Parts: sequence; structure tokens; C-alpha cells
Amino acid sequence: MNKIVTFLIVLFSLGTLNAQKNGLVANFDSPFSKLKSINLQDVKWTGGFWKEQSDVEQQNTLPYMWNLYHNDSITHAYKNFEIAAGLMKGKFSGPSFHDGDFYKIFEAMAATYAVTKDKKIDAEMDKAIALFAKVQRKDGYMHTPVLIEERWGTLGAEELKKQLGFEKYNMGHLMTAACVHYRATGKTNFLNIAKGVANFLYDFYKKASPELARNAICPSHYMGIIEMYRTVKDPRYLELATNLIDIRGTTNDGTDDNQDRIPFRQQTTAMGHAVRANYLYAGVADLYAETGEQKLLDNLKSIWEDVVYRKMYITGACGSLYDGVSPDGTSYNPADVQKIHQAYGRPYQLPNATAHTETCANIGNVLWNWRMLQITSEAKYADILEQSLYNSVLSGISLEGTAFCYNNPLNVSKELPFKQRWNKEREGYIKLSNCCAPNVTRTMAEVANYAYTISKEGLYVNLFGSNYLNTTTTSGEKVQVEQQTNYPWDGKIVLKVVDVPKTDFAFFLRIPGWSQGTSISVNDVKRNDDLFSGTYAKVAHKWKKGDVITLTIPMPVELMQANPLVEEVKNQIAVKRGPLVYCLESNQLPDSISVNQVLLDVKSTFTVKSFELSNRKLMAIEANVRVTDSNSSWNKTLYKPLSTIQSANLSVQLIPYFAWGNHSKGEMSVWLPY
Repeated sequence: MNKIVTFLIVLFSLGTLNAQKNGLVANFDSPFSKLKSINLQDVKWTGGFWKEQSDVEQQNTLPYMWNLYHNDSITHAYKNFEIAAGLMKGKFSGPSFHDGDFYKIFEAMAATYAVTKDKKIDAEMDKAIALFAKVQRKDGYMHTPVLIEERWGTLGAEELKKQLGFEKYNMGHLMTAACVHYRATGKTNFLNIAKGVANFLYDFYKKASPELARNAICPSHYMGIIEMYRTVKDPRYLELATNLIDIRGTTNDGTDDNQDRIPFRQQTTAMGHAVRANYLYAGVADLYAETGEQKLLDNLKSIWEDVVYRKMYITGACGSLYDGVSPDGTSYNPADVQKIHQAYGRPYQLPNATAHTETCANIGNVLWNWRMLQITSEAKYADILEQSLYNSVLSGISLEGTAFCYNNPLNVSKELPFKQRWNKEREGYIKLSNCCAPNVTRTMAEVANYAYTISKEGLYVNLFGSNYLNTTTTSGEKVQVEQQTNYPWDGKIVLKVVDVPKTDFAFFLRIPGWSQGTSISVNDVKRNDDLFSGTYAKVAHKWKKGDVITLTIPMPVELMQANPLVEEVKNQIAVKRGPLVYCLESNQLPDSISVNQVLLDVKSTFTVKSFELSNRKLMAIEANVRVTDSNSSWNKTLYKPLSTIQSANLSVQLIPYFAWGNHSKGEMSVWLPY
């Protein structure tokens, strides 16, 4: 009888899911999520910026990464699964997060399949899933270093111990990828494997000591287990997610680096490893969407303000420090002072040339703000999502889509007298740590799902790009809208109504926080609504097919300054237009001139000009600069008198920050003295 009841519960939950919204975050039934995701397949890019990026993803990035991770002479990721499955004897090779990297690429495959229905992608995924099934232990456990050791004993106890840190991280990405695959295909083959993993984690955390249970860095499994709960409706998974937050910071060996020196409910500022932090905050936001615990939301809002107002780069990038200490300058007690790396630093501690700003941290910022948007419906979170996506996430991938950045500095100088841990140029494979390339691969495959959300009141327009939307309201009525725009190069966004409910239906249009003077018209008649930057403007009407809403956002060139407490950029300016941050590359200068010798002329006309780079249509900003004494050298010189020699004048083109480094190897700077 118990087996029959269990079967019926599972059958009901899967049947219920098929009628629900199935986006990256399947929050249709999440009681404390104000906005709901649309289906993965509901948006198709039809032209412009994101169509170009989507084409690069489907034609270049995804095939390149899928093949790369099957090439055992470079990555060994797929080979590890084959060895763990017993298909051959061998030894685990690669970083401990190799499994998770492969799952991220798989997730990109699934998200792409949701839109394209490409049978070749489906077949490739089924082949990989069949291999995963052979690898998985009977108790649901999945981590190839351990499973290879159990089968073949080729690694050794000491080496195996080093591979355990990312065990739960890998499982988290497996669960997320399996949920996306299920929503894209309707198949349960990967979901069943993920259920085994989730069940293993539930049993593990029920029995493990807090010290053993906290051995989980970069907590992707927080998001993964919540997504499993949303997908199969097993209450144990929500119980597990709650327990994961409860046990953080309850042991004596916690660290600021891992955000578990103190319990999460006592944390009000961002600390430690920025990727781990942003993944944690995204997972906590997911938990709030299900439980509504006010303390979780209060802390998330406090941490968000600390990041956005004191610790985030103008590009939306996070994690300023390669290495540092925490707390810094407040204690002499060695027990209080801890080493942190790839981390949030002090407030306003935002170096440029030595900025760490890992692409994964910036993607984590997108994941976190996406969830904050959905649980609050506040536009400020969509603003940060857009800021990060256009600048510090896109900078992590080349325009051609096959080379990647681990970190995203805001200044690159040839004369920096030390070698940094990460390369200053994009690479096809980053040997020391290639986690960012698979992460940006899945992000580019999934951008369309961020474009819109729905609520009981209507449709929220979050991101702008030419696309066709075919979705339904929360009550199941059709919503079909065509969006036409040349954003981010132009601020005119046109929404054409194809099919919406016959009663009053509301469009909520995001008025970006950076904008001023935005206007809205309906069928060429300008509305007199008071529009406020950083909010959603509600436009309700009884619509008919062919009605047109036009959102016009002025896009002047803006000269940005930083808070004076940001010491590194005092008396410097960054150039911004719309959501895009611009930079100066050294290919605009004579060979003998460094970007660090350039002064921006703030009286420039700042003319916008289109150009092409790597077969991509971009827009540059023409400006005038002055070059400080070009004949003077700083060799073996730390200080010298201010030069009185007349500066040389030059005309240069500033390009979008995300496009830097695609011309050739050279210098670059976002911030320029003036």
C-alpha cells in the first residue's frame, strides 16, 4: 500500500509540473515569489544584440565546449565518467570540480534544446545520461574522484582527500542541470539520477555531524536542492534546504572565506570568496521563496546594499581581491584574522589592474539578483542583473565565443611589475581553473528566460532585445508579444500585441535606474504618466491585436565618477552609455604611449559611431584625449615633479568593455583621469 501511495504522489507531482511554468527557476507554486518564470522555450530572439549572441552560442560556443570536454587530452571530464562507470581502468584527472563543469555545459545543451528542438542535441544528452546512470552508486552518490577510487584504487587516499571540497558543488550542478533537462525535454532519465543524488544528500545531512556536513564550498547544491523540491514536490528536499542554512556557522572551524564563521541569520554584510557568497545568497533567496522567513529576506537585502553601494564594480563585477585578510585592521587576535581569497574586500576597496572579479562571481551576481527580482518585484534587482550581464559576464567570453576570461580586470597594464595568477588575455582552455567557461556557456544559453516574468497582474518586461514571446498568464490565457529594438545601441523599444487576455491586461515596463527622461506611448499617443527611474511602469489597457507600446529611453553618453572613498579612481572618469560601460584600448594610441598616460577631455563631443569587430555589430564612442609627457619614463622612478610640457591631443574610440581584448593583446582601462 505504501508503495502505491508513493507512486501516486510522484505521478501527481510530475503531472502537476507539466501544467506549470518551467523556467530556470520553476517558482510557479512558490508562495513567496511575486513574479513567476516563463517556460524555457517561450522566448525566441529574432534580431539584434541578443540574437547575434545567441547565434554565437549555438554555432560556436556550445559545440566548442561540448567537444572540448569530451577531449581527454585536454580536460578528461567525460573520460572520468567513463572510468567511474567501469568502461575502462584509469585514474581521475583534472580539478575536483570537473564533474560540475560538465554538468554546466550539459545544462546549456538542455536550455538550447528547449528552444531549437535539435535532435542531435537530444541524442548527445541521452548518451551522456546513460553514462551517468552507470556511474551512480546505488545509494545515489555521484562524484567521480571517489567512485573511480572505489572501483579502481588508482588515486590514493591522500590525493582523494583533496578532491572532496567540491563534492556537493558538483552534485548541485547535476541537480540543476537535470531539472532544466526535464523542463526542456519532458524526459525523466536524468531527473531520476538527480532524485538519487537528492535522496543521498538528505540521508547524509540527517546523519552527518555539523563539522562533516559543513565541508561544502561553493554551495550550488542550495539552488539545486530547492529546484528539485519545486520539480518533484518531495517535502524532504525543502527540509534539507532549510537544514543547510541552519547548520552554517554552528561549528568552531567556520571561515569568513566560506561565509560560515557565524550563522547566516547573523550575516548582514558580504564577506569572503565572492563566488561562494553569491551562490549562497541565491540559494537563500530560493529558500525564502518557499518559506517566507522574513529574517532571510532582511539579511539578503542588507547584504545586497553592502555589495551594490560599497563593494561592486561599475561593471557589476564582484570580488575585488586575489588574496586578503578578514577582518582587516580591526583586530590583533590571530584567531580573528583569517586569510580570504577571490573575495569581497573592505567597503570601497576596488582595485582595477589587480581586480579579481571572477566571471563565476559575476554570474553568481546575476543568479542572485534574478531571484531577488522574483521575490520582491523591485526593478533595482533587474538593473543589477542587466549591469552584470552586459558588462562583467559578457567580458568573460570572446566575441567569437571560443575564448574565455577567468577574471575581468578594469585595467590591463604591460608594465605591471609582477605576474598575476590569471592570464590577461582570453584563452580557449584555462588550465589552472576552467570553471568560468562552462558557466558563461550555460548563461548565454539561458539569457532569454530572464527577459520576461509574469504575475497575477500581468507581464513584466525585464530585459530588452528583439524577440517573440509566446507564453501564458498565471491562469493559462495566451500572451503573445513581439518586441523590436536595437537595444543596447538604441533606447527605442517597441512591443506589438499579438494575443493577450481580452480584459484589462497590464504590461510592466522596466524604467532602468540609469535612465532619465523616459517616455511611453500607446499607438503613437504619448502617455502623461509620471515615470520614475529604477521602477516598473504599469501600462494597463483592453488590448487588441496590433496595438503598439513604445518605450523610449534616452541614451546620452554619461561621464561617471566614483564615491571619493574608492581611492583607486579618485579624480578619474568612466564613460557609460545606456547599460554599457566603455573602455580605452592601447590600439587607439601610438605604440610608445600607455593607456595610463592618457587624460580624457571631458569637453569632447563624444560622438557615437557604429563599427564591426569579429563579425559583430558594435558601437564606439569617439572622444578626445590628451597624452601626458610622452618622452618621460617612469623606469626606476616612483615619484617625480609634475610635468609642465604641453600635452599632445589625440582622437580615440572607446569601445564597450565587454569587447576589450578582441582586437589584439594590449593595454586597456575603464577609468581615465581627466
